[in-house]
Amino acid sequence: MADIPISATPLASLSRKRAPKPRTRDQIIAAGFEGKADLIESESQNEDPMIRVAVLGARQRLETLTVQHVLTALQDPDPRVRKRGLELASVVKGRGTKTTLIAAVCCCLQDPDPLVVDAACWALGERRARAGIAPLITCSSDHEDPRCREAAVAALGAIGDPLGLPAILARLKDKPAVRRRVVVALASFEGEDVDAALDQCRVDHDWQVRQAVEMLERSSPLL
Repeated sequence: MADIPISATPLASLSRKRAPKPRTRDQIIAAGFEGKADLIESESQNEDPMIRVAVLGARQRLETLTVQHVLTALQDPDPRVRKRGLELASVVKGRGTKTTLIAAVCCCLQDPDPLVVDAACWALGERRARAGIAPLITCSSDHEDPRCREAAVAALGAIGDPLGLPAILARLKDKPAVRRRVVVALASFEGEDVDAALDQCRVDHDWQVRQAVEMLERSSPLL
């Protein structure tokens, strides 16, 4: 029987190298607390959208988040990343926050995902972005999802520009949740139209709308 040749190659070299384990969302979040900027940036284009979401938050914690990072997030194919980008659009600093960023956020009012539209409304309200008044007015009246109409009303109230008041008043015939938001938004305005709208809400058939007026009056005794 012929001898079986023994390979001189070490067995270790014949074993396949193990692929590195994929990063987890928790690891990226932890990296934000630990200051591991290189690790965070290495995962910025990870195929897992929740990793990309975590990268945005970690950048914000490390104060390395830029307007360009947010703009890239607003173009992401996953709505969860776009939503997170909009949430951070209210706090990001740097050149372009009053121009390029606001224009991009306004474009997100056309997003097919209602939660992204909701976040875009919120970002415009937080930024008190007057450039967003016109698209917010359109959203408040034309969007098919009442959550988005409600968010647009809230943003118009937060901005507090008289140009947005007619659109807010027009939602007094909308669904109860939107009408409740109208009451809150009216706190930013004064005038006979506002007083008449609040009088109407005091006798609204939805008890939560009536309650919203009562709460507003307690917080603003002059109403």
